[in-house]
Amino acid sequence: MNWRAYHEATKHTPERLRRAAYTLDWANMPNPFRHYDGVPVIDLPADPPAPDIAAFDVLRGALGDGADGEAFLSSLLFYSAAISATKLAPASGSVYSLRVNPSSGNLHPTEFHFATRGLAGWEDGLYHYRPSQHMAELRGRGDFGFDGSLVFVLTSIAWREAWKYRERAYRYCLHDMGHAWQSLELAARALGCCCEAVGSFDDAEIAARLGLAEDEWPMLVVTLRRGSLPGGERELLGGTPNVLSDVPMVPDLIAGFHAATCVSGVDWRVERPAFDGPLLGGRGFGEVVRTRRSALDFVGGDRTISMAQLLALLSVARAPLLTLFLYVHRVAGLAPGLYRYAGELELVQAGDQRVAAAGLSLGQDLAGNACMAISMIADLDGAAAMYGDRGYRFAHFEAGALGQRLYVGAEALGLGATGIGAFFDDRVHSYLGLEKGQVIYHFAIGYPVVDTRLEP
Repeated sequence: MNWRAYHEATKHTPERLRRAAYTLDWANMPNPFRHYDGVPVIDLPADPPAPDIAAFDVLRGALGDGADGEAFLSSLLFYSAAISATKLAPASGSVYSLRVNPSSGNLHPTEFHFATRGLAGWEDGLYHYRPSQHMAELRGRGDFGFDGSLVFVLTSIAWREAWKYRERAYRYCLHDMGHAWQSLELAARALGCCCEAVGSFDDAEIAARLGLAEDEWPMLVVTLRRGSLPGGERELLGGTPNVLSDVPMVPDLIAGFHAATCVSGVDWRVERPAFDGPLLGGRGFGEVVRTRRSALDFVGGDRTISMAQLLALLSVARAPLLTLFLYVHRVAGLAPGLYRYAGELELVQAGDQRVAAAGLSLGQDLAGNACMAISMIADLDGAAAMYGDRGYRFAHFEAGALGQRLYVGAEALGLGATGIGAFFDDRVHSYLGLEKGQVIYHFAIGYPVVDTRLEP
């Protein structure tokens, strides 16, 4: 199966939505937390100090300062993957957790595994992060064959998303992977480390080396560069992964397409521009990422964002495989309209875009109530020409990573944001007048409606 067959089969159309009545099986909802029984569990230092650098300076490529060893690990994970708040559902009384890295439907298919060598005061080995308790599970001792003192392997559990979103869930897993990768990279930079993300590798070999369960698929290897170290022996302790639900069911369409994308070829990397200073200051990175939320809706009305805020957001919105189309509703100094952005703004269609943005986003009002909405367009044929079907992964990783940068940037500016994975694909293409390219993600930024269910 190639990317086009999967993408065509998972497009939203009004006709498919009318036919697709689906009731969620709440009794079979997957557990959002993976843990491993039978292995040592190590406490990470609680309440690590916030990185002493502004969020926007990190987005622009500046490096902060951080401690070493377990203090560094604790800060890194606390500001990239930990629980940041809880919500209370008034109707049921259920309490559920929100995390620093966002996820479609708050279902969190992404898991954080990491291997260490020569990290001060920390045993060399393979670990899994347990966000529910801010702990590390020791799954193996020794050298696990990665070139670096700290290497993360980010995996995806597709069933967590497929439980709700069925065949289209693979798209959301890839978006979430991009969000998690960028969340990790930004936290690392805030603590003084550069990252290198590698997306081309032997999936089966990595899965075997880490002793992953069949329901976890390796997607990205992220190395925090602190120099190469000599190899050594290793002992896989393994541990028994918890069962996430009684009947895990990954749709055949997802399993088949994922198998096609496991064929690795040319590697893919995103180069960030070098930091060119001076530091801008503003809200601190730690505060921003710990208070960032996905807006449920936006205030609407006449309140605007400034042109300076828009340009600040666009200045950190680099994604080589993507072109952006902006539905500008309320930006002071910029006429409402549809704009194409590929380094500079180009007016495509003048006039009010609120109804169009909401309608194209499956009728979700938040896309029209925001100050602006965005369609992220990828040339999936071009990505496939460079990377094969694995290019489908990479384009969606970039979209998720761009979304994370916009989330952080919006929060730093006192705004709110939300990612939108559901839209009428072909109608978006027609409205934008695309000659090539496919819409793969929508995003909205504005003044969020207060969510009274939140607890810090």
